[in-house]
Amino acid sequence: MTKTNNLLIEIGTEELPPKSLKRLATAFHQEICAGLKDNDLDFIETSWLASPRRLAVIINQLEISQSDKQQQRRGPAISAAFDSDGKPTRATEGFAKSCGVAVDQLEKLETEKGSWLVFDTLVKGKQTQELVPDIIIMALKRLPIAKRMRWGDNDFEFVRPIKWVLLLLGTETIDCEIMGVKTGNYSYGHRFHHPQEIMIKQATDYAETLKQTGKVLVNYDERHSLIKDQVETIAAKNNGSAVIDPDLLDEVTALVEWPISFVGNFDPDFLKLPKEVLIASMQDHQKYFPLLDKQGTLLPSFICVTNIESKQPDFIKQGNERVIQPRLSDAAFFWERDLKNGLAKHIDGLNKVVYQKELGTLHEKSARLNNIISSLAEPLNIDANNAKRAAELCFCDLLTEMVSEFPALQGTMGKYYAESDGEDADVALALEEYYQPRFAGDDLPTTTLGQCLAVSEKIDTLVGIFAIGKAPTGDKDPFGLRRSAIGLLRIIIECELDIDLRHLIREAAKNYPSDIDTTSCINDIYDFLMERLRRYYLDEGVSADTFESVFAINTTKPLDFHLRLKAVTEFRKLMEAESLAAANKRISNILKKSDVTNITKVDDDLLVEEPEITLAKSLSDYQKRLAPMIEKRDYKSALTELAGLRGNIDNFFDNVMVNCEDESTKMNRLALLDSLGALFLQTADISKLQG
Repeated sequence: MTKTNNLLIEIGTEELPPKSLKRLATAFHQEICAGLKDNDLDFIETSWLASPRRLAVIINQLEISQSDKQQQRRGPAISAAFDSDGKPTRATEGFAKSCGVAVDQLEKLETEKGSWLVFDTLVKGKQTQELVPDIIIMALKRLPIAKRMRWGDNDFEFVRPIKWVLLLLGTETIDCEIMGVKTGNYSYGHRFHHPQEIMIKQATDYAETLKQTGKVLVNYDERHSLIKDQVETIAAKNNGSAVIDPDLLDEVTALVEWPISFVGNFDPDFLKLPKEVLIASMQDHQKYFPLLDKQGTLLPSFICVTNIESKQPDFIKQGNERVIQPRLSDAAFFWERDLKNGLAKHIDGLNKVVYQKELGTLHEKSARLNNIISSLAEPLNIDANNAKRAAELCFCDLLTEMVSEFPALQGTMGKYYAESDGEDADVALALEEYYQPRFAGDDLPTTTLGQCLAVSEKIDTLVGIFAIGKAPTGDKDPFGLRRSAIGLLRIIIECELDIDLRHLIREAAKNYPSDIDTTSCINDIYDFLMERLRRYYLDEGVSADTFESVFAINTTKPLDFHLRLKAVTEFRKLMEAESLAAANKRISNILKKSDVTNITKVDDDLLVEEPEITLAKSLSDYQKRLAPMIEKRDYKSALTELAGLRGNIDNFFDNVMVNCEDESTKMNRLALLDSLGALFLQTADISKLQG
C-alpha cells in the first residue's frame, strides 16, 4: 500500500486585500490541488484556510512519492535497424547507447503499422517533498492578482510581501525557499495578542494551535459564522435587527483574525438624513453593521467588529463613536447642499459630462431617452409630460455631492431630491427604479414609468455601443451589455410590457446623428437580444427545442414570445403532443419536398376521400374557434384545442396518398396540409419539438 501523509502549506504575508482574500485563498487551494494531480500524486481530501495575514492549504493523506512508471522508448524500425548481413546499423547502435544498454538487450515491438526496436525501463517516482516547492511557486504565480508588488531588493512579485512560509509533510519540514523566504515549521499568531513564533507540529494541529495559542481563527468559514452570530446576538439584545450585507460580511471576515463585536451609538439628530445615506456611510466608510427596529426604522446605533480583545472595551467603543461623527456630519453637509441646489439645476451641467467619447454627453443621452420614452408613452398609457421630465432628470443626481461621495446611491438620491423639489411622485420613483435590475435576480421597477425609463436607457446603450463597434466579443463585455440586455428583456416580459423589440431598436437608432451608423447594426442588436433571450429561458429550465418552436415563427414581442413559450410547455404535457409534433414534422417535410411555391386555397370540390373531407371540415371549424383565442393571446387554450385534431390528422395520413397521380388532387391536398400547418403556426412551430 502506498504511504501517505498530511501536507500543510501556509504563506504568511502582510495584510492581504480584504475584498480579494476569499478569491485568493480558494484559487491557491485549487492551484495546489491541480499541481499535485499533474504530478500524479493522489490525496483524499483537502481544505483551505485564510486570514488577513495568511493563505493556507491542508492536503490529507497525500502520497509521499510518485509511483514508479514503466516507460517504453521506441527506436528505429526493424527494416532500418539491421543491414543485409544482420548487423546493427549506426541508428540502432546510437539508440542502444542512448538507452545505456547493448543492442542485444533491446526488444522488438510488433504493431499493425510495423515493427520497431524498443527499450523498456522503470522510471523511479520522485519524492513528494521534491515536487511540492515548485508546485507552490507555480500556484502563487497563477493566482488572480490584478496588481503585483515587489518588496526589498527582491525580484519576486506577489500581492503583498511574504513574511514566512510554513511547510510540513507529516511532522517534517520541507526545506526550501519560496519567493526568497526559507520555509520552517512555525507560524505567527495575532499581530497584537501573540506576535511571536508558534511551532506547528503537524497539519492536524494547525488550526487549533493558532486558535488556542495565537488567538487566530484561521478557518475563514468559522470566522464568518462567528461574526454573523455575534452581530445578530448583539442586535437582538438591543431590540433590533442588523443590516448584514453579504459583501460587507465577507469583507469584515477578511479584515479580522480574532473578531470581537460591540454596539456603538451616534447622535439621533442624524436620523433626519435618508436611511440609505446613513447605511452607506456606516457600511462603506466604517465597515459597520447598521441596526433597525422591529418596524424597519433605522436606529442611532451600529455594530462594529474589531480585531482585538481589549482590556478596556469602552475605549474602543468610544473611539469608533468619535470616528463616525465626522463621517455623518459630512453626509449631512452634502444632503443640505444638494437640497439647496435642487435637482433640475444640474440639467445644464450634464452637457459637461461625457457619457462616451463617440456618443456624446449625458445631456445628449438624456435627450435620446426623452425621444424613446415618448414613443412608448401612448401605447403603454403613461403620462407624456412625466415621461419627458423623468428623462430630463434621470442623470442629474450623478452631479450631486452625495452621489459623488456614495456612487451606489445613484437613483436613490435622485428620488429623494425630486421629492424635495416637488416633482411628481411617479417621476421621483422612476428616477430610482430605472437603474433596476442592477444585477441578476434583482428587483424590477414597479411603476410603468420606471419600467419604460429603464427600457429606454438600456436600448439606447445597446444601440450606441453596437454602432461604435464595441459589442461584446467572447468573454469581453466592458460595457456590461449582456447584463443590460437580460435586464431589458426581464422588464418587458416580467412586467408585461407589450413592446415590439425591432420597433424599439429602430426608434432608438433614429436618435443618433448621421455620422454614427446605427441602421446597419439593427439586425445585429436584435440577434444579440434574442440570443440573450435564449440564455434567459435555458437558465429557467426551458428546453432548447421548446424555445426553437417559438423562435421559428419570428415573433418580435418578448411578452408575446413568453406567452407562446408557456403554451408550448403546457402543450407538451398532453398525450397528443408527441403525435401532433410528428405530424407537423411530416407536413413540413412534404411541403418542402413538393417544391411548390404557389399553393392555392383548398377546393372543397376536389376533396374525394372521407379522411380528407373530414379533416378539411374540422380545419374550417377550428379556424373559427381559434381566431378569438389567438387574438387574446390565449395560446395555451389554442394549443389545447388543437390537440383535438389528432384523430383526424392521423386518419388522413393513414389513409390518404398526398402525392397522388392526379395533379389537381395532389395540389389540393398540399393546400390542405399547408392550411393545417398554418393553423398550428399561429402559436408555434411544434414540428421543432423532439420526442
